[in-house]
Amino acid sequence: MTEASGPEAGPATEPAAEPATELRVWAPDGLPEIVAGDDLVTLVVDVLRADAVGDPSRRLVDGDVVVLTSKVVSKAEGRQVAADDREQAITDETVRVVATREHPGGVTRIVENRLGLVMAAAGVDASNTPDGTVLLLPLDPDASARALRAGLRAAFGVQVGVVVSDTAGRPWRQGVADLAIGAAGLQVLEDLRGQVDTFGRALTMTVAAVADEIASAAELVKGKATGRPLAVVRGVGRHVTAEDGPGARSLVRVGPDDMFRQGSAEAYAQGWKDALESEPGR
Repeated sequence: MTEASGPEAGPATEPAAEPATELRVWAPDGLPEIVAGDDLVTLVVDVLRADAVGDPSRRLVDGDVVVLTSKVVSKAEGRQVAADDREQAITDETVRVVATREHPGGVTRIVENRLGLVMAAAGVDASNTPDGTVLLLPLDPDASARALRAGLRAAFGVQVGVVVSDTAGRPWRQGVADLAIGAAGLQVLEDLRGQVDTFGRALTMTVAAVADEIASAAELVKGKATGRPLAVVRGVGRHVTAEDGPGARSLVRVGPDDMFRQGSAEAYAQGWKDALESEPGR
């Protein structure tokens, strides 16, 4: 299967493999509260090993995908800061402001952070962290995914994919969903352009965000307040690759592909500003 590096990649030239007709997704218990300096790979290996003892059908096999919530990666990296510094932390993590809105509860900033992700508050989060602290996103989620994958391969002798997930809102849709901010050993995008649908019509625009779909499937069993930040997704083995691959960073739209670089109010304001500057005497 030809792996697309982004929406600008050329059409797929090989027939698409048959998609899975069944998935199994589970979230093991037992991962302790993570603190700075913890050996996260060892802790995850221990949990998965103990889980397989309790249920041998859960023993990792080739083609499984292990999904880990980014918060535990951040905690292990010591990415906690004092809650009093939250606004400054958001500023420090911001590369570009997309939109700012005032509301009765304060101000919401939608920004591009240093990982290229467009998120509310730059991904700085106050949930599932000790009182008085907030969490920043991991330093390099793709590198964290690669390290975990290497540790799983060494411990279990299997070829698996790894996703580091986080929660984000989506334009034009209510609610939040999980997406992949880090990945290793996974075809994060499946380019279906050049394939045909069931009526024989050629697909011209379809590039599936496989890593994001896996992250969302995992969140259905992990939950937001259950203390289970780890999940395994089985049935997507055709997307697991021998190499670590380009990672989740390749999912980010950049440059000309980013059609929504500003919020509506910001775009209007910029338009008026540009018009006035182009005709200063008007």
